[in-house]
Amino acid sequence: MTVETRNPERPALAQPPRPSLASAPLPAPPDPASPGAPTGGEPDAPAARVKLSAAHFHLHYGAHHAIQDVSLEIPEHSVTAIIGPSGCGKSTLLRSFNRMNDLIASVRTEGELRLGDEPILSPAIDVVDLRRRVGMVFQRPNPFPRSIFENVAFGLRLLGIRDRGELEIRIEDSLRRAALWDEVRDRLDRSAIALSGGQQQRLCIARSLAVEPEVLLMDEPASALDPTATARIEELVLGLKSRYTILVVTHNMQQAARISDRTAFMLQGELIEYGDTRQMFTSPRRQLTEDYITGRFG
Repeated sequence: MTVETRNPERPALAQPPRPSLASAPLPAPPDPASPGAPTGGEPDAPAARVKLSAAHFHLHYGAHHAIQDVSLEIPEHSVTAIIGPSGCGKSTLLRSFNRMNDLIASVRTEGELRLGDEPILSPAIDVVDLRRRVGMVFQRPNPFPRSIFENVAFGLRLLGIRDRGELEIRIEDSLRRAALWDEVRDRLDRSAIALSGGQQQRLCIARSLAVEPEVLLMDEPASALDPTATARIEELVLGLKSRYTILVVTHNMQQAARISDRTAFMLQGELIEYGDTRQMFTSPRRQLTEDYITGRFG
């Protein structure tokens, strides 16, 4: 049964159930009889826990049906890329997972989104806490016009942490995880605006990591950066996935192939195909996916 969430002043549009176009299941444990399966009595590896999921999710901007019947499951401690041409709904879907779209008055949603077992769209959920647990990194770096230290401390102070010693420990840890500590350790009191574009983006990542999120949403985090800075962001993403679940929107096919474990291809608000990145880029199941990946449109 479809769960519906919407602005109370706007009537819901009747939406008949539609089959999902391309939600691939998470990998099952290996068949003991297959090559490479555990032998000698070793237990099978446990299936990956689902960290984010969508079930028959729709989103409308007023009369515009921006997301249409999307269903997918995103495993914990993995990198999932969302690809597709401009205007296909990639960023809208990404922002739905921490309810950033709630800030737009005309938005109406139907269906279900979950963080683990928790319903993201429930009126009872604490949206402020949700956005702490599901951090967001935007396309262009957006450091505050404050010192490097205060940028990372911002979220910690909102959580009520005032002790200088604790702040210093957590800020250093966050900057180290964002691969920025060695570059800024001697100038934490200087303005974050003076950093390079790539450093600013890593600072924004450190600011998100400081409040201990479970998920990182990244909306084209390297599109405004030079190739060297882009490589640093990609290395950082790969290093962070052992601790976080990461969902990345990207227009760069090569980047998606380099950093993601699974890829979702969207077109005109619909999920066309979703599955293992290597399989999708070498033998996609849908002709539309092959046409997009090979540059026939987009």
